[in-house]
Amino acid sequence: MSAKHEVTNNTPRIPSIHNIVIQARPKQMLKNGLVLVPLFFTVNIWYNPSDLSGMSSIITRALAALGIFVLISTAVYFINDSVDAQKDRMHPEKRFRPIAAKQISIPWALGISTLMITLGLTSAYLISIPLLITIASYLGINMAYSWWIKNIILIDVMVVASGFVLRAVAGSIAIDHTIIQESGNNVPLDLTISPWLYVVTALGALLIALAKRRQELHAGGKKSKSQRLILGEYNLPLLDNLINVVATATLISYTLYTFSTGVTEANVPNNHSMMFTIPFVAYGIMRYLYLIHVKELGENPEEILFKDRPLMINILFWLLTGSSVLMWTLSLIHI
Repeated sequence: MSAKHEVTNNTPRIPSIHNIVIQARPKQMLKNGLVLVPLFFTVNIWYNPSDLSGMSSIITRALAALGIFVLISTAVYFINDSVDAQKDRMHPEKRFRPIAAKQISIPWALGISTLMITLGLTSAYLISIPLLITIASYLGINMAYSWWIKNIILIDVMVVASGFVLRAVAGSIAIDHTIIQESGNNVPLDLTISPWLYVVTALGALLIALAKRRQELHAGGKKSKSQRLILGEYNLPLLDNLINVVATATLISYTLYTFSTGVTEANVPNNHSMMFTIPFVAYGIMRYLYLIHVKELGENPEEILFKDRPLMINILFWLLTGSSVLMWTLSLIHI
Protein backbone atom coordinates (compact mmCIF):
# COMPACT_ATOMS: atom_id res chain seq x y z
CA MET A 1 0.00 0.00 0.00
CA SER A 2 1.37 3.40 -0.92
CA ALA A 3 2.16 6.02 1.70
CA LYS A 4 -0.58 8.16 0.25
CA HIS A 5 -3.21 5.58 1.19
CA GLU A 6 -1.66 4.24 4.35
CA VAL A 7 -3.76 4.42 7.48
CA THR A 8 -1.59 5.54 10.36
CA ASN A 9 -1.86 4.43 13.97
CA ASN A 10 -0.30 7.63 15.29
CA THR A 11 -2.58 10.65 15.63
CA PRO A 12 -0.80 14.02 15.22
CA ARG A 13 -1.27 16.35 18.17
CA ILE A 14 -2.26 19.21 15.85
CA PRO A 15 -4.03 18.26 12.58
CA SER A 16 -2.75 19.78 9.36
CA ILE A 17 -4.81 22.23 7.32
CA HIS A 18 -4.69 19.70 4.49
CA ASN A 19 -6.38 17.01 6.58
CA ILE A 20 -8.96 19.45 7.93
CA VAL A 21 -9.90 20.42 4.36
CA ILE A 22 -10.14 16.77 3.28
CA GLN A 23 -12.29 15.96 6.32
CA ALA A 24 -14.60 18.87 5.41
CA ARG A 25 -15.45 17.00 2.19
CA PRO A 26 -15.27 19.95 -0.25
CA LYS A 27 -17.11 18.06 -3.00
CA GLN A 28 -20.12 17.53 -0.74
CA MET A 29 -20.41 21.28 -0.21
CA LEU A 30 -22.07 21.32 -3.61
CA LYS A 31 -25.32 20.12 -2.02
CA ASN A 32 -25.45 23.39 -0.06
CA GLY A 33 -26.17 25.05 -3.40
CA LEU A 34 -29.81 24.23 -2.67
CA VAL A 35 -29.76 27.29 -0.43
CA LEU A 36 -29.67 29.37 -3.62
CA VAL A 37 -32.68 27.63 -5.24
CA PRO A 38 -35.22 30.18 -3.86
CA LEU A 39 -33.01 33.00 -5.16
CA PHE A 40 -33.04 31.43 -8.62
CA PHE A 41 -36.75 30.64 -8.79
CA THR A 42 -37.77 34.14 -7.67
CA VAL A 43 -35.44 36.12 -9.95
CA ASN A 44 -38.47 37.60 -11.70
CA ILE A 45 -39.61 39.03 -8.34
CA TRP A 46 -36.45 40.66 -7.04
CA TYR A 47 -34.56 41.53 -10.24
CA ASN A 48 -34.65 45.30 -10.69
CA PRO A 49 -31.70 47.08 -12.41
CA SER A 50 -32.90 50.41 -11.01
CA ASP A 51 -32.46 49.09 -7.45
CA LEU A 52 -28.91 47.81 -7.36
CA SER A 53 -28.73 48.28 -3.60
CA GLY A 54 -31.74 46.06 -3.01
CA MET A 55 -30.52 43.38 -5.41
CA SER A 56 -27.04 43.32 -3.89
CA SER A 57 -28.56 43.03 -0.43
CA ILE A 58 -30.69 40.05 -1.50
CA ILE A 59 -27.76 38.29 -3.16
CA THR A 60 -25.49 38.99 -0.18
CA ARG A 61 -28.00 37.53 2.27
CA ALA A 62 -28.43 34.44 0.08
CA LEU A 63 -24.66 33.93 -0.12
CA ALA A 64 -24.38 34.45 3.64
CA ALA A 65 -26.96 31.71 4.19
CA LEU A 66 -24.94 29.49 1.85
CA GLY A 67 -21.79 30.15 3.88
CA ILE A 68 -23.61 29.36 7.12
CA PHE A 69 -24.76 26.01 5.78
CA VAL A 70 -21.23 25.22 4.62
CA LEU A 71 -20.04 25.78 8.21
CA ILE A 72 -22.85 23.82 9.86
CA SER A 73 -22.84 20.90 7.41
CA THR A 74 -19.05 20.63 7.72
CA ALA A 75 -19.38 20.56 11.51
CA VAL A 76 -21.90 17.75 11.14
CA TYR A 77 -19.41 15.75 9.05
CA PHE A 78 -16.77 16.13 11.76
CA ILE A 79 -19.20 14.99 14.46
CA ASN A 80 -20.68 12.12 12.44
CA ASP A 81 -17.26 10.79 11.46
CA SER A 82 -16.14 11.02 15.08
CA VAL A 83 -19.11 8.88 16.12
CA ASP A 84 -18.54 6.40 13.26
CA ALA A 85 -14.74 6.30 13.42
CA GLN A 86 -14.54 2.63 14.44
CA LYS A 87 -16.94 1.42 11.73
CA ASP A 88 -15.41 3.69 9.09
CA ARG A 89 -12.05 1.97 9.64
CA MET A 90 -13.64 -1.24 8.27
CA HIS A 91 -14.96 0.52 5.12
CA PRO A 92 -12.80 0.19 1.97
CA GLU A 93 -12.99 3.94 1.24
CA LYS A 94 -14.11 5.68 4.43
CA ARG A 95 -11.12 4.31 6.35
CA PHE A 96 -8.95 6.86 4.55
CA ARG A 97 -10.91 9.82 5.93
CA PRO A 98 -8.65 11.83 8.28
CA ILE A 99 -10.63 11.04 11.46
CA ALA A 100 -10.91 7.32 10.68
CA ALA A 101 -7.24 7.27 9.63
CA LYS A 102 -6.32 8.98 12.93
CA GLN A 103 -4.90 12.02 11.16
CA ILE A 104 -7.36 14.12 13.18
CA SER A 105 -8.03 13.11 16.78
CA ILE A 106 -11.62 12.99 17.98
CA PRO A 107 -11.08 15.80 20.57
CA TRP A 108 -9.70 18.03 17.79
CA ALA A 109 -12.58 17.08 15.49
CA LEU A 110 -15.17 17.97 18.12
CA GLY A 111 -13.34 21.22 18.92
CA ILE A 112 -13.29 22.26 15.26
CA SER A 113 -16.97 21.39 14.86
CA THR A 114 -17.87 23.41 17.96
CA LEU A 115 -16.10 26.46 16.52
CA MET A 116 -17.93 26.08 13.20
CA ILE A 117 -21.30 25.68 14.92
CA THR A 118 -20.70 28.78 17.04
CA LEU A 119 -19.79 30.86 13.98
CA GLY A 120 -22.72 29.49 11.98
CA LEU A 121 -25.39 30.06 14.62
CA THR A 122 -24.08 33.53 15.45
CA SER A 123 -24.14 34.52 11.77
CA ALA A 124 -27.67 33.16 11.36
CA TYR A 125 -28.83 35.18 14.38
CA LEU A 126 -27.41 38.36 12.83
CA ILE A 127 -29.52 37.80 9.70
CA SER A 128 -32.83 36.81 11.30
CA ILE A 129 -34.34 34.74 14.11
CA PRO A 130 -36.30 32.51 11.66
CA LEU A 131 -33.03 31.66 9.89
CA LEU A 132 -31.42 30.85 13.25
CA ILE A 133 -34.32 28.50 14.07
CA THR A 134 -33.98 26.79 10.67
CA ILE A 135 -30.23 26.31 11.06
CA ALA A 136 -30.65 25.07 14.64
CA SER A 137 -33.32 22.61 13.45
CA TYR A 138 -30.97 21.29 10.77
CA LEU A 139 -28.22 20.88 13.35
CA GLY A 140 -30.52 19.19 15.86
CA ILE A 141 -31.90 16.75 13.30
CA ASN A 142 -28.41 15.81 12.17
CA MET A 143 -27.22 15.29 15.74
CA ALA A 144 -30.16 12.97 16.29
CA TYR A 145 -29.28 11.21 13.04
CA SER A 146 -25.65 10.71 14.03
CA TRP A 147 -26.46 9.13 17.38
CA TRP A 148 -29.80 7.42 16.82
CA ILE A 149 -31.97 7.92 13.72
CA LYS A 150 -29.44 6.54 11.23
CA ASN A 151 -30.23 3.07 12.60
CA ILE A 152 -34.01 3.27 11.98
CA ILE A 153 -35.02 1.85 8.60
CA LEU A 154 -36.71 4.29 6.18
CA ILE A 155 -36.65 7.09 8.74
CA ASP A 156 -32.90 7.34 8.15
CA VAL A 157 -33.24 8.28 4.48
CA MET A 158 -36.23 10.54 5.17
CA VAL A 159 -34.19 12.51 7.70
CA VAL A 160 -31.35 12.84 5.18
CA ALA A 161 -33.88 14.24 2.68
CA SER A 162 -35.20 16.70 5.28
CA GLY A 163 -31.76 18.27 5.47
CA PHE A 164 -32.01 19.22 1.80
CA VAL A 165 -35.45 20.74 2.31
CA LEU A 166 -34.17 22.81 5.23
CA ARG A 167 -31.44 24.18 2.96
CA ALA A 168 -34.09 25.44 0.53
CA VAL A 169 -36.18 26.82 3.40
CA ALA A 170 -33.13 28.65 4.77
CA GLY A 171 -32.45 30.20 1.38
CA SER A 172 -36.01 31.49 1.23
CA ILE A 173 -35.96 32.87 4.77
CA ALA A 174 -32.60 34.57 4.22
CA ILE A 175 -33.82 36.78 1.37
CA ASP A 176 -37.41 37.30 2.53
CA HIS A 177 -38.22 40.77 3.91
CA THR A 178 -35.05 42.27 2.45
CA ILE A 179 -35.54 46.00 1.95
CA ILE A 180 -36.00 46.85 -1.73
CA GLN A 181 -37.28 49.83 -3.69
CA GLU A 182 -40.75 49.73 -5.15
CA SER A 183 -42.24 52.79 -6.86
CA GLY A 184 -39.58 54.92 -5.20
CA ASN A 185 -40.36 53.63 -1.69
CA ASN A 186 -38.36 51.29 0.53
CA VAL A 187 -40.47 48.20 1.20
CA PRO A 188 -39.68 44.69 2.50
CA LEU A 189 -39.51 41.96 -0.14
CA ASP A 190 -42.67 39.86 0.05
CA LEU A 191 -41.32 36.53 -1.15
CA THR A 192 -43.54 33.72 -2.33
CA ILE A 193 -42.08 30.24 -2.80
CA SER A 194 -44.10 27.44 -4.33
CA PRO A 195 -44.74 24.56 -1.89
CA TRP A 196 -44.20 22.30 -4.90
CA LEU A 197 -40.52 23.26 -4.93
CA TYR A 198 -40.15 22.00 -1.37
CA VAL A 199 -41.95 18.78 -2.33
CA VAL A 200 -39.71 18.28 -5.37
CA THR A 201 -36.61 19.00 -3.28
CA ALA A 202 -37.68 16.45 -0.67
CA LEU A 203 -38.43 13.76 -3.24
CA GLY A 204 -35.25 14.41 -5.22
CA ALA A 205 -33.17 14.22 -2.05
CA LEU A 206 -34.96 11.03 -1.03
CA LEU A 207 -34.12 9.53 -4.42
CA ILE A 208 -30.42 10.34 -3.92
CA ALA A 209 -30.45 8.96 -0.35
CA LEU A 210 -32.07 5.69 -1.43
CA ALA A 211 -29.61 5.33 -4.31
CA LYS A 212 -26.76 5.86 -1.86
CA ARG A 213 -28.09 3.11 0.42
CA ARG A 214 -28.47 0.81 -2.58
CA GLN A 215 -24.90 1.26 -3.71
CA GLU A 216 -23.56 0.90 -0.15
CA LEU A 217 -25.43 -2.39 0.18
CA HIS A 218 -24.35 -3.59 -3.27
CA ALA A 219 -20.69 -2.64 -2.82
CA GLY A 220 -20.43 -3.89 0.77
CA GLY A 221 -21.90 -7.31 0.09
CA LYS A 222 -21.86 -9.51 3.18
CA LYS A 223 -19.72 -6.96 5.02
CA SER A 224 -22.18 -4.10 4.49
CA LYS A 225 -23.85 -4.50 7.91
CA SER A 226 -20.51 -4.21 9.70
CA GLN A 227 -19.81 -0.98 7.79
CA ARG A 228 -23.26 0.54 8.40
CA LEU A 229 -25.66 -1.20 10.80
CA ILE A 230 -28.86 -0.07 9.04
CA LEU A 231 -27.85 -1.83 5.81
CA GLY A 232 -28.77 -5.10 7.51
CA GLU A 233 -32.42 -3.98 7.39
CA TYR A 234 -32.46 -3.23 3.65
CA ASN A 235 -32.21 -5.43 0.58
CA LEU A 236 -31.80 -4.60 -3.11
CA PRO A 237 -35.38 -5.44 -4.25
CA LEU A 238 -36.84 -3.14 -1.57
CA LEU A 239 -34.49 -0.28 -2.45
CA ASP A 240 -35.10 -0.71 -6.19
CA ASN A 241 -38.87 -0.52 -5.67
CA LEU A 242 -38.55 2.54 -3.43
CA ILE A 243 -36.26 4.25 -5.94
CA ASN A 244 -38.76 3.64 -8.75
CA VAL A 245 -41.65 5.04 -6.69
CA VAL A 246 -39.75 8.14 -5.58
CA ALA A 247 -38.33 8.82 -9.06
CA THR A 248 -41.84 8.75 -10.53
CA ALA A 249 -43.21 10.97 -7.76
CA THR A 250 -40.40 13.49 -8.30
CA LEU A 251 -41.16 13.90 -12.00
CA ILE A 252 -44.92 14.14 -11.38
CA SER A 253 -44.44 16.74 -8.64
CA TYR A 254 -42.18 18.90 -10.80
CA THR A 255 -44.66 18.66 -13.66
CA LEU A 256 -47.50 19.76 -11.39
CA TYR A 257 -45.36 22.69 -10.25
CA THR A 258 -45.00 23.92 -13.83
CA PHE A 259 -48.78 23.64 -14.27
CA SER A 260 -49.51 25.78 -11.19
CA THR A 261 -50.58 28.84 -13.15
CA GLY A 262 -52.87 31.34 -11.45
CA VAL A 263 -51.47 30.37 -8.04
CA THR A 264 -49.55 33.29 -6.53
CA GLU A 265 -47.27 31.11 -4.42
CA ALA A 266 -46.24 29.04 -7.44
CA ASN A 267 -44.61 32.01 -9.20
CA VAL A 268 -44.83 30.39 -12.66
CA PRO A 269 -45.89 32.12 -15.91
CA ASN A 270 -49.56 31.91 -16.83
CA ASN A 271 -48.64 30.92 -20.39
CA HIS A 272 -47.35 27.49 -19.20
CA SER A 273 -43.88 28.27 -20.56
CA MET A 274 -42.26 26.72 -17.46
CA MET A 275 -43.24 23.38 -19.00
CA PHE A 276 -40.22 23.78 -21.29
CA THR A 277 -38.07 22.72 -18.33
CA ILE A 278 -39.84 19.36 -17.84
CA PRO A 279 -37.75 17.43 -20.42
CA PHE A 280 -34.53 18.37 -18.59
CA VAL A 281 -35.89 17.13 -15.26
CA ALA A 282 -37.16 13.92 -16.89
CA TYR A 283 -33.80 13.28 -18.54
CA GLY A 284 -31.93 14.07 -15.32
CA ILE A 285 -33.96 11.51 -13.37
CA MET A 286 -33.62 8.84 -16.05
CA ARG A 287 -29.89 9.53 -16.39
CA TYR A 288 -29.45 9.14 -12.64
CA LEU A 289 -31.32 5.81 -12.71
CA TYR A 290 -29.04 4.69 -15.54
CA LEU A 291 -25.95 5.59 -13.52
CA ILE A 292 -27.33 3.72 -10.49
CA HIS A 293 -28.38 0.49 -12.20
CA VAL A 294 -26.00 0.22 -15.16
CA LYS A 295 -22.85 2.02 -14.03
CA GLU A 296 -23.40 0.99 -10.38
CA LEU A 297 -22.77 4.49 -9.06
CA GLY A 298 -24.64 6.37 -6.36
CA GLU A 299 -22.65 5.93 -3.16
CA ASN A 300 -21.03 9.33 -3.76
CA PRO A 301 -23.69 11.52 -5.44
CA GLU A 302 -21.41 14.56 -5.54
CA GLU A 303 -18.89 12.63 -7.65
CA ILE A 304 -21.60 11.69 -10.13
CA LEU A 305 -22.35 15.35 -10.68
CA PHE A 306 -18.69 16.22 -11.22
CA LYS A 307 -17.82 13.24 -13.41
CA ASP A 308 -20.92 12.62 -15.54
CA ARG A 309 -20.77 15.19 -18.33
CA PRO A 310 -24.25 14.52 -19.79
CA LEU A 311 -25.80 15.16 -16.38
CA MET A 312 -23.78 18.35 -15.91
CA ILE A 313 -24.79 19.66 -19.34
CA ASN A 314 -28.42 18.77 -18.66
CA ILE A 315 -28.43 20.71 -15.37
CA LEU A 316 -26.87 23.70 -17.13
CA PHE A 317 -29.57 23.71 -19.82
CA TRP A 318 -32.26 23.33 -17.16
CA LEU A 319 -30.95 26.38 -15.32
CA LEU A 320 -30.65 28.41 -18.52
CA THR A 321 -34.15 27.46 -19.68
CA GLY A 322 -35.75 28.10 -16.30
CA SER A 323 -34.07 31.49 -15.83
CA SER A 324 -34.94 32.49 -19.40
CA VAL A 325 -38.60 31.67 -18.83
CA LEU A 326 -38.73 33.65 -15.58
CA MET A 327 -36.87 36.65 -17.00
CA TRP A 328 -39.08 36.62 -20.10
CA THR A 329 -42.09 36.74 -17.82
CA LEU A 330 -40.56 39.73 -16.03
CA SER A 331 -40.03 41.55 -19.33
CA LEU A 332 -43.67 40.97 -20.31
CA ILE A 333 -44.81 42.48 -17.01
CA HIS A 334 -42.84 45.67 -17.66
CA ILE A 335 -44.06 46.10 -21.26
